[in-house]
Amino acid sequence: MVIILLGPPGVGKGTQAKCLSSDLGWAHVSTGDLLRAARREGTELGRKAQSYMDNGELVPDDLILDLVREHLAGLDDDRGILFDGFPRTTAQADGLEGVLSDVGRSVDAAVVFHAPEETLVKRLSGRRNCPECGALYNVHFSPPEEDGVCDRCGHDLSHRKDDDAETVRRRLEVYQEETAPLIRWYEEHEARQVLIEADRGVDEIQAELRTELGL
Repeated sequence: MVIILLGPPGVGKGTQAKCLSSDLGWAHVSTGDLLRAARREGTELGRKAQSYMDNGELVPDDLILDLVREHLAGLDDDRGILFDGFPRTTAQADGLEGVLSDVGRSVDAAVVFHAPEETLVKRLSGRRNCPECGALYNVHFSPPEEDGVCDRCGHDLSHRKDDDAETVRRRLEVYQEETAPLIRWYEEHEARQVLIEADRGVDEIQAELRTELGL
């Protein structure tokens, strides 16, 4: 199966993809991870991508699709695939359809995760991480015992600049403008759609996701 996970930042796509891929042995494809791996390994595609990022530019769709194509070529034909955060636009969806067709695959379902905007803002703006040991916290849902200090190692916690509330709201606006039309795109291309309300616990969402996908 090939599954596309859609939804705004902070809705939990990555968490659900990791749970599913870990248990079933499916490939969890995140283009962010592919870019970081290509840069780290110094591949030709990685060097090309780095040149754009060094100049503060978006990596072009054709380069992203080349990374995806290269990755898919190394997967077994019967291995399930979860696309997390890609495609982001209808142009990327068109390109991905071609890449999948080249390897004899097609999208089986598009899973749309939804949660109230205020929940997403709290999830993202409340995130804190420890740069020393990697521990993760959220000031609203899972705060440290001492404000701003890691429970595990005592290091000061950090807060990403793009996780302040105002920036988060803008990111959600961008999603609505650019990525939400993918839902209509997959409707028009007759891909099965699954709607998941994501304002719940991780295990409850995972159970419904598996039931809906027949896993």
